[in-house]
Amino acid sequence: MDETHALPAVVSRDEWLPARRELLAKEKQALRAKDELNTARRMLPMVRVDKDYRFEGPDGSVTLTDLFQGQRQLVVQHFMFHPDWAEGCGSCTAAVDELSEGLLRHLRARGTTYAVIARAPWGKLTAYGKKRGWSVPMFSSFGSEFNYDFNVTIDAAKAPVQFNYRGPEELRAAGFEWMLNEDEQPMEQPGMSCFLRSGDDVFHTYSTYGRGTEQTGGAYGILDMTALGRQEEWEEPKGRPETRRGPVPDFS
Repeated sequence: MDETHALPAVVSRDEWLPARRELLAKEKQALRAKDELNTARRMLPMVRVDKDYRFEGPDGSVTLTDLFQGQRQLVVQHFMFHPDWAEGCGSCTAAVDELSEGLLRHLRARGTTYAVIARAPWGKLTAYGKKRGWSVPMFSSFGSEFNYDFNVTIDAAKAPVQFNYRGPEELRAAGFEWMLNEDEQPMEQPGMSCFLRSGDDVFHTYSTYGRGTEQTGGAYGILDMTALGRQEEWEEPKGRPETRRGPVPDFS
């Protein structure tokens, strides 16, 4: 089978260079727009978390505050793992496969802890993590309202249906009427949520769902979702993190 028709056109270096420069201009425009978007994300207001959520982990029952492990920020990956499933979601599994101890260390260097939370019972969840060879902190929200409150378990019997900030009518209009099928509920959905701790108070600063989770390809991508950002001197707003770093990816 001839696959050359699907490949890029073959040109000379002199022809390639102006095309690459044209694309570079678009890349820089997109990068500046992304910087503006990240600033707007950091400027979002936040919501105090008043519920006493409980999770099961390697040390038994823990609170949301415990998941911070002493850091100022917590990033949660909402991992799709229904209690009745034998294994976790394939795409969520792929995302955790790509986490490294180096990435988690870089986040901790900037006051941020990463945790994976799933609704599967702790025994099933930890067995799956061991099978995959994972070292990332994992916790079960089984029996908690956490997944329902953050709209990653859809169950009209537990909470009003909402996903990606859309209610039932908006979901139906956008072609997601299958989410409203109560015969298929409860159903798990992917997402990421960010939390900020100030003393004993915990605040929810941001959540993203579906393809929004694709932005988290490294430490910068994850930090960009948080209220404190990369904590580098060029970022706005000024004066938020206690320590400002230079504009280089140094996580020492």
